[in-house]
Amino acid sequence: MQTPTVSFVVPCYNLAHFLPECINSILSQTYANFEVLIMDDFSPDNTQEVAASFQNPRVRYIRNDPNLGHLRNYNKGITLSRGKYVWLISADDYLRKPYILEKYVDLLDKHPNIGYVFCQGLGVRDGIETRVLGAGVGGKCDRIMRGHNFLKKLLHSNVVLTPSAMVRRECYEKVSLFPENMPWAGDWFLWCLFALYYDVGYFTDRMLCYREHHEMSMTHILSQERLEACAAEEISIPWFIRKKALEAGFTKVAKECLAAVADTYGRIMASERYVKSGCFMNFDQFEDSIRKHITSESNMNWVRARVYASVANELYWRGELSSAKKYYQEALKKDSLMPSVHIKRLLLSLGKQGDYIRKTILSSRLPENDLKSAN
Repeated sequence: MQTPTVSFVVPCYNLAHFLPECINSILSQTYANFEVLIMDDFSPDNTQEVAASFQNPRVRYIRNDPNLGHLRNYNKGITLSRGKYVWLISADDYLRKPYILEKYVDLLDKHPNIGYVFCQGLGVRDGIETRVLGAGVGGKCDRIMRGHNFLKKLLHSNVVLTPSAMVRRECYEKVSLFPENMPWAGDWFLWCLFALYYDVGYFTDRMLCYREHHEMSMTHILSQERLEACAAEEISIPWFIRKKALEAGFTKVAKECLAAVADTYGRIMASERYVKSGCFMNFDQFEDSIRKHITSESNMNWVRARVYASVANELYWRGELSSAKKYYQEALKKDSLMPSVHIKRLLLSLGKQGDYIRKTILSSRLPENDLKSAN
C-alpha cells in the first residue's frame, strides 16, 4: 500500500452515533492520499460495527482493550500512523469543506518551517451551526506566523481550535507527544511547545465543525470533574515553556512566559468560575509556587506586581471597584512602572465619571470565543 501523506487519527469512545459524519467528511476530501485510523478506546457501544461499514481500504480500525484513556489513545494513534502529517480529530467533530486537506498539505509542503496549521471553525449544537470558533488570532487574512510571535499570544490563551489542526510528524517525534499528565490542557501545551521551535500556518476560512459541550465530550467531562487539576495544568504551561526557552537561549520568550505566568495566576485567582467551584489558589500558595521556579527577587516582584494587576483587572471589569483598587495599589508597590495600572487607578478615583468611561470601554470589548482545549 502506498505510504499516505496524511494520517487522520480519530479517537472514539462511545461516539459511534457521531462517527459516520466525521469519517465521511474525511473521505470526501479532494486530496486523496491519506489514511484514517479509528482509535476505539474500548467503547461499550457499536463503534466496531459502524467502523466496519465504511468499506474503504484507507480506513483502519484499532480497538484498545482495556481502555487507555484519551491521551494514551491519542499517542497510540500517532505512533501507529504512517503519514508525514498527522491530523487528530475526535469522532464527534467533522470537516466542513472538502478542500481543507488540499490547502493544508499544499501549505506544509511549500513551507517546511511550519510545524502545524489550523483554521477557524463553527460550533455545532443539535445539528445547527452556531458561532465562529478559532477567531482569536485576529485579522481577516490567511497567514504564516513566526512561531515566537504567535507564542506570545498563545501563552495567554489557547486560540487554536484543536480539531482543526494538522501537525508535521516530526513535531511529535522530535519535540513531544501528548503529555499524559495533562488531560485538560495537553493540546494547549503542545501548541505552545511546537511554536517555540516552528512557525505556524493559519486559515481564516471556517472549514471545520466542532460539536460543543455534549455530555460525552472530553472537554465537558474534565471541566465538570477536575476543575482544580485543570487550573494547575494551565499554570504549569508557561512555567514549562519558560524552562525550555531558557534552555534554548530564547531569553525574550522566557520573559514573555513570566508575563503569561502572572496573567494565568491572576485569572485563576480572581475567576468567578474557579472561586465559586471552591477551586481557589490563595496568595500563600502562589508565593510557594513562584519560589519553586524563580530565584531572583526582582523577577519575583515583577511577577507579583502583574499577578496583583491581573486579579485587579478581573475585579475591575466585573465592577468590584473597591477590591480592584486595593489590588492595583498592591501591584504598584511591587512595580510602579505599569502605565495601564496607573490609568485604571485614575479612572477609579474619578467616581461616576470614571465608572462611565470604564463601562464604555467594557461595552466596546469584543467577546472572546471559548476555544476547545481538549477533545
